Formats: sequence, structure tokens, C-alpha cells
Amino acid sequence: MSYLKETLAELKNVKWPNRKHIINYTIITILLSFFVAYLLGAMDFGFSQAMGKILGSF
Repeated sequence: MSYLKETLAELKNVKWPNRKHIINYTIITILLSFFVAYLLGAMDFGFSQAMGKILGSF
């Protein structure tokens, strides 16, 4: 039971982000996710085209 009391006391000391920070971090996360998805999709497409040309020549 002591562990739970200490955990709750520690959580009270945490400086939680405000609404503005949460919105900004969410937007950054979504944009970065789209960028990574686009990058991986472009790389997949490029490698598929390259492999198709390499294997198509045999």
C-alpha cells in the first residue's frame, strides 16, 4: 500500500503539458507520421520498379 501512496505523491509532482502543447505535439506527430508513410511508400515503389526491371530482363 505504501507503493501506491508514493506513486500518487510522485504523480502530483509531475508537470503535465497544457492544452496548447498537447495540440502542437499531436499535430507534429500526425505530420511526421504522414511524412514517414510517404517516404516508405516512395521507397517501396522505387524498389518494386527496380526489381521489376532487373527480374524482367531475365
